[in-house]
Amino acid sequence: MSVDKNFTNLKGLSFLICTMNKSDNRLSKSVTIINDLGLHARSAAQIAKLAQNVKSKVWIIKDGKKVDAASIIDILTLACAKGSKITLKIDDQSDLDILDNIAKLIESGFGE
Repeated sequence: MSVDKNFTNLKGLSFLICTMNKSDNRLSKSVTIINDLGLHARSAAQIAKLAQNVKSKVWIIKDGKKVDAASIIDILTLACAKGSKITLKIDDQSDLDILDNIAKLIESGFGE
């Protein structure tokens, strides 16, 4: 994100207006859980295995909650049932292939 402007409101509190850079859009993907069992332990393990190969971090975001995709337990705390919409996000552009592979895994229903 980039900081566009620093503003002060009527009560004297400062706040920042931030926008996404166009390059940031490439660092995330939105996907929907399609398999009947949702995102369970076996599928979370598949994601975590891929996420452990990144140079930086892979995040999974659902309903504003952001967890480390390399952690099976963290992934399970999101309680993603079939139909859940999640966002995958990477911190480093060099991890785009892994982001794509995780997205493809989810979109395929984890091979189930």
